[in-house]
Order: sequence, then structure tokens, then C-alpha cells
Amino acid sequence: MNGGPQYALVAYIGNAVGEFVENLRGELHPAHAHLPAHITVLPPRCLSGSETDAISLVSSICKETNPFEVSLGDVENFMPVTPTVFIRVAFAAYRLRELHDKMNAGPLCFDEQWPYMPHLTIAKVDTLDEAARALEIARQRWAFFTSPRKVVIERLTFVRQGNDCNSWIDIAPVPLGK
Repeated sequence: MNGGPQYALVAYIGNAVGEFVENLRGELHPAHAHLPAHITVLPPRCLSGSETDAISLVSSICKETNPFEVSLGDVENFMPVTPTVFIRVAFAAYRLRELHDKMNAGPLCFDEQWPYMPHLTIAKVDTLDEAARALEIARQRWAFFTSPRKVVIERLTFVRQGNDCNSWIDIAPVPLGK
């Protein structure tokens, strides 16, 4: 992707699930250990309008969307397309898809490379071999995770890519609901 700064829309995960993912990511891919656990609502994209207009759209849609809970399912992967290991959103994934579809409009409209699938990324590593190893470890660890596998989506954060592809800057946190 090129043509200006990249933007995305995420829901940060700050509970025990988020802590689990952040700790596991730090072990499996230390170069990305600084990235907070999150579910992406809009993958990275260039804007087709202004940052102000994009924030306005996000705010407007968020006001009309009440907070909701999702449940997390199994550890899966996107191999061989990308060396990414993630936890699938199992219950209420449709709520995230609806948000994605509403947000992918106006200044945030973008022709995405792949269909949107709600998930919580554990690690996007460099090779398929690393991903296969990470997948095995992540499945083992997730099997022993005893805290609730639920996440309440109460706020979305509009982010802009930093000076390198591994850093993101929070631009606007936006709560759901009125």
C-alpha cells in the first residue's frame, strides 16, 4: 500500500484475553511485542477524504451502535496467504462485520484485498515456518486459558500508521452508544 499515511480502526482488548495475547505475542514475535491486543474493524487503508471527515463518520456510526460482547473461539491462521496466527471471533462476529461494512464508506471507503473476518491477531510473523510453530504454541496455550473468552466492545480507536510499518498512533478514541 502506498499513497499517503495508512489509517485503521481497532477495538483494543484490555482484559485477561488482551493480556494473554500480548504476552504470547511478546514470546512468539518480540519485534511486535509493543503492539496492544486489538480486533481490527477496518484494516489499514489510505483515506479518500480528510482525517476530520473520517473521524466524523466513525463518531456518527459509533453513536448509533450500542456496546456489545463477542466470544472468542479457536486459534487459527491465514496460511498460506499470510503468516498470521489469530483467535477467531466466534459469537457475535456479525456485529463486527456490520460495523466494518458501515465504516467502509465515504472517506474510509477502500477496496480491501481480502474479505473481512473478525479476529484477534496473536502474531503476524515473517515466514510460514514461523507461523506453523507459532500456531502450535498458541493452540497449546489457548487450550489452558481459563479466564472468560469474552470481550466487550465499548470503544473503537481510529489510528494512523507511525514512521514505520510496526507503529501506530491513536488519533481518536470513540465510545459506542449515545
